[in-house]
Amino acid sequence: MHRFRELKVYQKAISLTKEIRQLTKKFPKEEMFSLMSQMNRAGDSIALNIAEGAGNYSRKEFSKFLGYSIRSGYECICCLDIALENTFIVPPERDRLFKKIDEVIAMLVGLRKSLTK
Repeated sequence: MHRFRELKVYQKAISLTKEIRQLTKKFPKEEMFSLMSQMNRAGDSIALNIAEGAGNYSRKEFSKFLGYSIRSGYECICCLDIALENTFIVPPERDRLFKKIDEVIAMLVGLRKSLTK
């Protein structure tokens, strides 16, 4: 089993879940079961897929789950755009969280590439 908890990308992904929840708490209550829920689940999926993939015995399988994490990161970015478009958040909030998500995605891409070498 991979020691995924030691990976900086996993630690950043865990931290990101808290920041996403703090942001989505500002969404209107009627979004609780739609965009708020979707964004929280997508944020959680980044870290969850790192952990799940680490439980696999092959690099190929781990890489596949890192791909799922990357996709969840892009989903979070889209949720930010939707939230901004609907004025649930303001541009500086979107930009700040976007940078953090983008950094995690870049780290995941790098880790994934290292597994295929």
